[in-house]
Amino acid sequence: MFSDLPSLPYPPAGDGYWGSVTSTLNWCEEDYYATQYSAEIVNSLTNLIFVYLAAKGISSCLRNGHDRVFLVAFLSYLVIGLGSFCFHSTLKYPMQLLDELSMIYTACVLFYAVFSRGRSTLSAVVIGVSITALAAFITGYYHYLQNPVFHQNAFALLTAVVVLQSMYSMEKTLRPSRRRAAGDSSSRPAAEQARIDCRDTAILRNMWQMIACGLTSIAAGFLIWNLDNIFCPSLRRWRRDVGLPWGILAEGHGWWHIMTGIAAYFNLTWSIWLRYCLNGKQDEVELVWPSLFCVPIVERTRRKQQ
Repeated sequence: MFSDLPSLPYPPAGDGYWGSVTSTLNWCEEDYYATQYSAEIVNSLTNLIFVYLAAKGISSCLRNGHDRVFLVAFLSYLVIGLGSFCFHSTLKYPMQLLDELSMIYTACVLFYAVFSRGRSTLSAVVIGVSITALAAFITGYYHYLQNPVFHQNAFALLTAVVVLQSMYSMEKTLRPSRRRAAGDSSSRPAAEQARIDCRDTAILRNMWQMIACGLTSIAAGFLIWNLDNIFCPSLRRWRRDVGLPWGILAEGHGWWHIMTGIAAYFNLTWSIWLRYCLNGKQDEVELVWPSLFCVPIVERTRRKQQ
């Protein structure tokens, strides 16, 4: 299919401006074939999705006055993208740490956001100190081991704990049958209770759609990334056979960046919306999500009415 399309031959890999590789990881994309200033040009540029989505998230937080912890989370998300850009551009170990540890710190921010909500000031401080100590331990131990598998497992475990706890809180708070089973004996008029149940059921349905989109995106990205690792020699030959720009489509780690960037954005946006729901403020905000081809944003309803 691609052989009939116009293409340019891949340039030979060259020497880079940043010198020898010092990172503990190197990916399937060939080094310094496009420019001497970027070791992996596709793996670098695909991180721009983090910058774009971080800008949307930060703007939404400032415009709508979302809880400050989510502004911090989106700033951390931005650092992930910038750190990964620097890492793939240079393949230097310090930049690798900036990329990978910022993922850990973002997960820790979300851990604090989820588990400190509704706690006393003392409990929130204890949780904050504990998760900071955990982040420091992971940082030190990872630098000592220099084993990417440890980082990947730590990040996956933190993320899984946060997501599963959020799912539990979401179902417990929004599912009408679970509220009643938990002893919610509200004295609201029947019509008002019916409205609330209908509203929360619709919110729950949309939230599960967001979760499905996020999980599907990260699962697909993980699959493509692993195929990229397994079949790297064959993919490199195919890229050179079809030439540029078509070979870019087979840069699996670049697809991983795009899909994890989308998944993480969905997770952060879901967390913002869930926080309002857990605080009983469902009527103050709404999810603006025109289609599956757009990313969702949580907006205050009062702002739209003005």
